[in-house]
Amino acid sequence: MHAPDQTPESQADVVDAILEGLRVPELPYPAGRTLPEDAADWTQILRESWQGQHDARVIELLRQDERLWSVRQVNAAYLADRVMDVFLSTSGLHPSLVTRAARLRFLLAWQVNRSGALALSHDNPIHDWLDGLVSLRGWSDSGGRSARQLLRRLDDLMPAVDECFRAGETTALTRFVSEWAEDQRRQQSRIGKLRQRLLETEQGASRQRAADQTARALIGRAIRDRRLPTVILDFIHHIWLPLLRQAIWSQGMESDSARRASRLLEWLVWIGDPTLSDGDRQRLYHVGEKLTDHLSEIGQQILGKPLDRQTLSGLDELLVARIRGESPALETADAGDFDLRWLTPEAVDPARVDALSHQWYVSGSGADEQRRYFFAYLEPSSDVLWTNGEGVKLGVMAWDAFESALERGELKPLPAVTPFGQVVREAVQALGQVLATQKRQREEARRQARERAEAIRRKKEEETRRREAEEQARREAEEKRVAVEAAERQAAEEAEAARQEEAARKEIREAISKLKLGAWIERSSAGADPTKLKLAVRINASRKLVFVDRLGLNRTEMTETDLEERIYEGSARLLSQEAEFEDTLSRVVGRIRVGR
Repeated sequence: MHAPDQTPESQADVVDAILEGLRVPELPYPAGRTLPEDAADWTQILRESWQGQHDARVIELLRQDERLWSVRQVNAAYLADRVMDVFLSTSGLHPSLVTRAARLRFLLAWQVNRSGALALSHDNPIHDWLDGLVSLRGWSDSGGRSARQLLRRLDDLMPAVDECFRAGETTALTRFVSEWAEDQRRQQSRIGKLRQRLLETEQGASRQRAADQTARALIGRAIRDRRLPTVILDFIHHIWLPLLRQAIWSQGMESDSARRASRLLEWLVWIGDPTLSDGDRQRLYHVGEKLTDHLSEIGQQILGKPLDRQTLSGLDELLVARIRGESPALETADAGDFDLRWLTPEAVDPARVDALSHQWYVSGSGADEQRRYFFAYLEPSSDVLWTNGEGVKLGVMAWDAFESALERGELKPLPAVTPFGQVVREAVQALGQVLATQKRQREEARRQARERAEAIRRKKEEETRRREAEEQARREAEEKRVAVEAAERQAAEEAEAARQEEAARKEIREAISKLKLGAWIERSSAGADPTKLKLAVRINASRKLVFVDRLGLNRTEMTETDLEERIYEGSARLLSQEAEFEDTLSRVVGRIRVGR
């Protein structure tokens, strides 16, 4: 299904979008974004390529030149190349013309870059000129006068296009196209008149050719493989063949005169061939007696006058001799070239003729190809009338030979012409679809890039959280380990302190248990001088100790446990005469205090 034609506005928008946004792999696009003023001016290389009549594509020129080209220039070159390639490949023009017309791609690319869609519209003289080339589909590079004349006319295109490059506008090309169109109109008018005169002439010639071939077929069928008298053979070839041909041409094969002339031909052969007539003498007499009269009568019907008696004299003498039973000298008949198919021609389907006529056909290929125009079907002789692009007859071809050449591929119809405007629309539509696909792909790529970036961001965040969690877990584990170690150390220290305390208390208890009456202790309290007390009474049952001062007064009571606690806390000490106990006790109590 064909998409609807684009409106001029939408096509212009699509062309601009293609020029700015299309990306074709392996084309020399600039790396990154560029400003229009950063791109090189390509006018000179395009003009030089036109002046040199180079056959390279525009995009190849850009590839070979290492200067910086803008995206718009590259896409304008690609679009011009594509449009020209498609149009010329479907134009049906001779390769020599295609080669010349294809070089307009340099000007078209330059115009597309400058004017966008306007360069591809009917406002561009290239458009009308290319469409006008359809009248040259039958042109062949034959080297003849008309072929050379067209090539000289095409030479005038070179300065016109060169002036467009120089002046920066298309006035010179517009003038050339206008003059070209006027020349073609005059030429087509002349060709039309020439072909009409040719058709009238060839229709008459076709009837003559059909009459001649039919007459030769009748005579060939009658005399082939026969031995006949020379008189009869001469009469048939020189008298009866022209008369029979005239009857068929003027009155038709189905006319009474043509049928009678054909029948008399058979009687001539029957009488002249002894193998046919000697077995029926009676019939030979009756036929021979009236044969020349019948021949003369048919001559009267066809030619408007009877056959000359002198012409029939030799035949009369032969007939008399045959009636007498004489056997004349015989010679093998020369039937000549003839085709019996002329006697029973096959009808050609008019619908097929209509389908194949008035078309251009080509034989050969490349620069050697030749074109011919199926101008008319000549029904009397079943021939195809060929003309060239100038309306000049190239020849005729039998219909069956024409169909055989088509079947073998020796003749090929030129394809229907695709107008330049249609090529432009289809190319723009196709590239527009490519651009739309690329935009979707780019948007999808951006979306995927955003998703990948978001995924990477989330992954980094998750990795950061994981590392933070691991670090937190490590710190917590370390803190726990340190806490456990500290707790263990503290427990060990506390256990050691408890052990030492217990050892100190044990020593204190042992020392207290060894106190004897009269033993002294020293008690101290905050804000007062230490006082010495002497153990006066020891009550073992209640483990109570009674101390007095030096005067035996100020009785002080305390239990062994109270004294133990006071000594341990340092608010009391035993005053023993034994220095070892005092030192030991001081060391133990000191260690306990340091441990706390």
